[in-house]
Amino acid sequence: MFWRVLFFVACLLAGGSAGWFAALRSGIAATEWEGLAVGILFGGLVWFLIDWSRASRVLRWLRAGDVSEVAISTGLWGEVSARTRRLVLGRERQLRDSQNRLQDFLLAFQASPNGVMLLDAQGSIEWFNETAATHFGLDAQRDMLQHIGNLVREPGFVRYFAGHDYRDELLMPGRENTSARPVRLSVHLYPYGRGRLLLLSRDVTALEQADAMRRDFVANVSHEIRTPLTVLSGFVETLQTCALTEPERERYLALMAQQADRMQILVSDLLTLSRLEGSPPPGLSDWIAVPALMQQIEQDARALSAALNPAAQRVHALVFDYQAGGEIAGAGNELFSAMSNLVGNAIRYTPAGGDIVVRWLPLSDGRAEFSVTDTGPGIAPEHLPRLTERFYRVDHSRSRDTGGTGLGLAIVKHVAQRHGAELGIQSTPGKGSVFSIIFPAGRCRAQQLPAIS
Repeated sequence: MFWRVLFFVACLLAGGSAGWFAALRSGIAATEWEGLAVGILFGGLVWFLIDWSRASRVLRWLRAGDVSEVAISTGLWGEVSARTRRLVLGRERQLRDSQNRLQDFLLAFQASPNGVMLLDAQGSIEWFNETAATHFGLDAQRDMLQHIGNLVREPGFVRYFAGHDYRDELLMPGRENTSARPVRLSVHLYPYGRGRLLLLSRDVTALEQADAMRRDFVANVSHEIRTPLTVLSGFVETLQTCALTEPERERYLALMAQQADRMQILVSDLLTLSRLEGSPPPGLSDWIAVPALMQQIEQDARALSAALNPAAQRVHALVFDYQAGGEIAGAGNELFSAMSNLVGNAIRYTPAGGDIVVRWLPLSDGRAEFSVTDTGPGIAPEHLPRLTERFYRVDHSRSRDTGGTGLGLAIVKHVAQRHGAELGIQSTPGKGSVFSIIFPAGRCRAQQLPAIS
């Protein structure tokens, strides 16, 4: 500011001096003061034109919006340019920071496993993430700024949105909901800002299915235990109140022991499932010799076949093929339980005299396959996807007659998953079934010979 005033005074002095001397040289004394005045006026005009030119440069610079450098570097207008440039650059930096933070928030919402939707005060869609688009079948290009009521027409949601009572969440069918594949959504609206709404949605299909499975599981366990308990209570009452002959007494006691064994097996299978689900997967440090494992399974299988067919002229034709040998890494008790379950099922469901082949076969890619092939009645295709469900039975009466608890294949599936293996089921009604467990290459190896000392 000081230099601006100094320059103005200098222009006036220079103009006044020039006018004074010009009038003085003209020889007319009366015009000297007039020359001084004209000179001062001319000097002020020069100063004004120069200042106007500098101001015009600053104005053009402001209109152009290019703040990469200042329009003028000196004087008052230079300081105005510099301060304006710093102010604009600061505002641009703040705007970039705000945009970056907004983008980070949107990216966080986009990465959310739940659906997120922003609605304005009129209920029009301002923004939504991909999960919400999937939940409600929306398209970002087509549906932005559309009213939510025109796009989500589920009656329950319409009532929920119009009621303005958003204290509780809404459970509604999803866009892809069908009777064969149900989809359930939890939707909750949260007011914020000036009448705006935040809509959160999440897929609760798995949670509802898990809850339904839990209820079914409790009901099945209760039913499975209640049946033998009812039988035991009836026999106990009979023994207490009736005069029985010794043969009758022995028969009732034998039936009571049978029901007690059934409950014991059921409890044992339930404890096995609980242990499998609650413990970490087995490591790769413990290696089990396949021949020893197969020999134990074969011994139990032949004993079971003889026990189930005491009056039959010939029991099952059991063939065990494990000549290839090898070792498998995992939990020996779990592997024995899974493999013996498959062999036991084949024996229980294959009529006396039927063929059962149990095989251990190393594969060319380093994996190994344990398979059980039987000539039983087979299983209809519609039952195959559900065989590993707890307490699922193709034939309820026959399963109980053979002593099954309905948990065997569920145990097999959990053991296979814990060992990274694949459970395969192939069956043809009237021709038999093939159950197989394919173990990954990392858990299989050729049998190691003991070191010679």
